[in-house]
Amino acid sequence: MPSGHIDQPVIEDNRDGTVSIKYDPREEGVHELYVKYNGEHVQGSPYKFHVDSISSGYVTAYGPGLINGVSGEPSQFTISTKGAGAGGLSMAVEGPSKAEITCHDNKDGTVSVSYLPTAPGEYKISVRFGDKHIKGSPFVAKVTGEGRKRNQISVGSCSEVTLPGKVNDDDIRSLNASIQAPSGLEEPCFLKRLPSGNIGISFTPREAGQHIVSVKKMGVHIQNSPFNITVHEQEVGDAKKVKVSGTALKEGKTQCENTFSVDTRNAGYGGLSLSIEGPSKAEIQCADSKDGVLAISYKPTEPGYYIVNLKFADHHVEGSPFTVKVTGEGSNRQREKIQRHRDSAPLTEVGTNCKLTFKMPGITSFDLAATVTSPGGVSEDAEIQEVEDGLYSVHFVPKELGVHTVSVKYREIHIPGSPFQFTVGPLRDSGAHLVKAGGGGLERGEAGRFNEFNVWTREAGAGQLAISLEGPSKAEIDFKDRKDGSCDVSYKVDEPGEYRIGLKFNEQHIPDSPFKVYISPAAGDAYLLEVAQFPDSAQVDKPTQFYIRMNGAKGNLNGTVISPSGKTDDCFIQNIDGDQYSVRFMPRENGVHNINVKFNGVHIPASPLRIKVGKDDADPAAVHAHGPGLGTVKTGAKTDLIIDTCNAGAGILAVTVDGPSRVSMDCTEVEEGYKVRYTPLSPGFYYMSIKYNGAHIVGSPFKIEATGGNLAEIGAQETSSVTVETVQKVSKAAQKQGPVLPHFKSDATKVTSKGMGLKKAYLNKHNQFTVHAGDAGTNILYVGIYGPKGPCDEVQLKHKGKNNYECWYVVRDRGDYIVIVKWGDDHIPGSPYKVEV
Repeated sequence: MPSGHIDQPVIEDNRDGTVSIKYDPREEGVHELYVKYNGEHVQGSPYKFHVDSISSGYVTAYGPGLINGVSGEPSQFTISTKGAGAGGLSMAVEGPSKAEITCHDNKDGTVSVSYLPTAPGEYKISVRFGDKHIKGSPFVAKVTGEGRKRNQISVGSCSEVTLPGKVNDDDIRSLNASIQAPSGLEEPCFLKRLPSGNIGISFTPREAGQHIVSVKKMGVHIQNSPFNITVHEQEVGDAKKVKVSGTALKEGKTQCENTFSVDTRNAGYGGLSLSIEGPSKAEIQCADSKDGVLAISYKPTEPGYYIVNLKFADHHVEGSPFTVKVTGEGSNRQREKIQRHRDSAPLTEVGTNCKLTFKMPGITSFDLAATVTSPGGVSEDAEIQEVEDGLYSVHFVPKELGVHTVSVKYREIHIPGSPFQFTVGPLRDSGAHLVKAGGGGLERGEAGRFNEFNVWTREAGAGQLAISLEGPSKAEIDFKDRKDGSCDVSYKVDEPGEYRIGLKFNEQHIPDSPFKVYISPAAGDAYLLEVAQFPDSAQVDKPTQFYIRMNGAKGNLNGTVISPSGKTDDCFIQNIDGDQYSVRFMPRENGVHNINVKFNGVHIPASPLRIKVGKDDADPAAVHAHGPGLGTVKTGAKTDLIIDTCNAGAGILAVTVDGPSRVSMDCTEVEEGYKVRYTPLSPGFYYMSIKYNGAHIVGSPFKIEATGGNLAEIGAQETSSVTVETVQKVSKAAQKQGPVLPHFKSDATKVTSKGMGLKKAYLNKHNQFTVHAGDAGTNILYVGIYGPKGPCDEVQLKHKGKNNYECWYVVRDRGDYIVIVKWGDDHIPGSPYKVEV
């Protein structure tokens, strides 16, 4: 109640699968209604409602649309004007999207209002009568994005310009280019070899005028760089000049292609991006006719309201976002959802026993191995214990605070979810992007029995974990909390087919969610099959084989092998004697291969079998990213980061950025790995996923905040990505054998200094100053003093404890001296100091 007291409403069972909740309020103000089922809030709980004590004759408003709503579905509320006399009624809805409002006068003194929010977030609803807010206005409604699916495509059209002067560099890949517009906006652009043999650049022009193109090799301008290029007004992409036609942007039908056309012929150069969001993930197709008119079609599988964002050169075309009403038959998919509150896992400290648990049924612990790498880069083996059947825990005792990397491997291959991030001490960040999930039940499942997977929320802090399953039949979901920041989830469905598992933490999808899972029919006799003599590893272009015992099962056996690049090949299966078959295949590339063995169309229990081909030393746990582009970045400014692949072998590096705008992004090779450059256009949070051979590196996805002005219109989330096949890198430190410096984490700007010795000094005297580096992390303090005739005679440095230092020096010559104070490689604030002797 508004006074803080708790009151019990009456719950009546209606005996038809619903209950009624009745309550007679005794106080005026905002009440909160908690509705819980088995101790967990139901969706939308706690509900807020306002109780008025005012008599009729005043205008009041009530209804669910003033409290909450679902994106893409109409929200309703009612305004009662009974006996309020004459006066004008006005309404406004403000929020993350433009919401269409419709009103209907019920002719009984009430007005029904409905508005259609097209994006999740908080909406402010103002209701005024006679220019005055009514009681409770403005109301705040929370709109969730429950059950919304989105799909997007982008079609680029870039301006191509030949660079003046001859650029005769054989290897275009070692060059990188960026273009700066008159306003100062700088973006990476792409180099390509033109048919004339010259090198050209392709970029999206955003403004007219003189642009400067810099082409660099290993950070140094090449000959004739920077180049000047003039962009004309008619070349700049202008979303207002894009013509859209077709009824498919107003209404559509399910299960068929709905087509509209987009004409960008007079709109200059720019990329076209389209996203469709609604009750189903609509398949999008785009056909380019010769005359520059695109025919775009989408095929939804469920009826309802869809939101279509159509942007050209990062600005909405006229009318976007479009609201499309789709009618027709749905596909009858069932949805089940559970929510559980996750508390923060207990803090771990240096010297205490840390553990990470996971469930992997049906394996031997003999094949598991774990290592822990500390923030300083020291790797040690960790102990693995079997807690109960199929449940394992990794134990280690950390020696320092900070983010550790825990790698868990089964038969030398990272288990799903590994490498893990494990913070010792207080968490640096929290949120959905730090939740991990993995396990057999997210890859495949079987109808009629429980399929399991793990979810680790330890790094994400406290919050609400929501697990939803959608597919041909209703699911039964079970959840076990292991009280250490990990939990296991099991689900059972009755019908085979394709299911989607959505995992959300505090209303946000976790990385890689929703997961697509194919559920096969009940196994029947496939259980009887056993795998024998499965090899530990294989070589490229050499046949590899293993055996399968049928143990009396009768039926059809077949096998396919899927290579790391995604190619599928058939296995050769031969009967050797009665009950035993050999399965042979020929690997064509290095890396981890998956072998699917099916009996009567159903996976056998051990399938998919995983095997390592060649010397696959591509280890995501050995890849690290650092640089300004992972911190706070500015819109319109080019920023970069280094991905260090030293000692991580050769593999496929994929970088994806999700955020409020598309980003121009490129990736070039540097000595220690790869440099990624990108330019954000809109302020907000961007999530950068860095994957190596399909597994997230530690810390990925990184959450990056962009601040500054908005240079593009914000529509739906936008995705940009770049992929490179890496070559093996060895760090220089490893070549020169010798002591390796620890990896210091410090900030020289936090060091302070004081004392006369930094301003004025006297001959043959002890000139003194102090340096305080208590808040600046750990590093080495360097002090150097240089005079008119070279270095000074005597400098003494003394550590007083807690990173406080005392320094004195003696000089023998008059004149101007320079005092340099560095914390690690960086000057402290004020250094170098000029001192007069």
